[in-house]
Amino acid sequence: MDNQEKLIQQDTPLVKEKFGNATVSNQNSKTILNKATGYIGSYDFTLNPYRGCQYGCSYCYAAAFSPNNQMRQDWGNWVIVKQNAVQLIEKELEKWYKRHPNKPPTIYMSSVTDPYQPLESKTQLTRGLLSVMIRYQPILVIQTRSPMIVRDIDLLQQFKSLRINMSIPTGSESVRKDFEPRTPSIPARLKAIGKLRYNIPSNQQYQTRFSVTITPLLPILEEDEAKFIYQLEIVDRVVIQAFHAARKESVIAASTRQEAVNLKEKYKWWYDNEPDKYNSFIDKLKALLCDVEVFEGKAGFGYD
Repeated sequence: MDNQEKLIQQDTPLVKEKFGNATVSNQNSKTILNKATGYIGSYDFTLNPYRGCQYGCSYCYAAAFSPNNQMRQDWGNWVIVKQNAVQLIEKELEKWYKRHPNKPPTIYMSSVTDPYQPLESKTQLTRGLLSVMIRYQPILVIQTRSPMIVRDIDLLQQFKSLRINMSIPTGSESVRKDFEPRTPSIPARLKAIGKLRYNIPSNQQYQTRFSVTITPLLPILEEDEAKFIYQLEIVDRVVIQAFHAARKESVIAASTRQEAVNLKEKYKWWYDNEPDKYNSFIDKLKALLCDVEVFEGKAGFGYD
């Protein structure tokens, strides 16, 4: 067996089953809390229960970090379940507190997957991780685009320092269906963040916060714009950013995938004047959302 064959075997796990659109496999991971770097480098750790994501959004930068080029091209159609994640997080949090007995770690879940993608309904891996983390009370930020998160309200209510980020990159359903056709609808996401807001305490003891992340900002039809903005009044923060710069598919870095770059041609009315569209939308957010923080980019992804 030559080195190339060994690399393929290491990078491509054995197929175990199909779940919806995705080929699913299970692997043991060496670690589950990974040092946070780059865009979310202010955190101690990132926590990704899965590798890959069934949503397969056309613009998702995480595809660049696939195990190999073939899986990068097939983004959205495979998921690797880190089957020992719950056991690992207990050990790793215990280790943290031995070194930092009075300092809760800051954890961002998740940076390169969605912890509530459809497969979670079966594995309940994210729920298992939350059950362990409750005992250790980290400062936790959850990033998702899935209404499934409301399933775990009973656990989320028990975190003392929690921010929930709901990703909604456009206010127009027709645009969502073009750029991320496998994802839950915009109304379903807005309903979910509203249910979370009204069922999870936010007081001196339990400081829970809620964001909508419009990242990246996708086109919004003019007739949808005002209604969408007013629906964001339910959160305390809105985060907005433009597309990552496009790079070659072979480059291992956060970038906009070619699939999304191609879609820009359909929305030339927006992208031919993107800076002005972006700035105009930010101005409207700030004008119409008097009691909501509006952040751009990296600054908005912290817990505080």
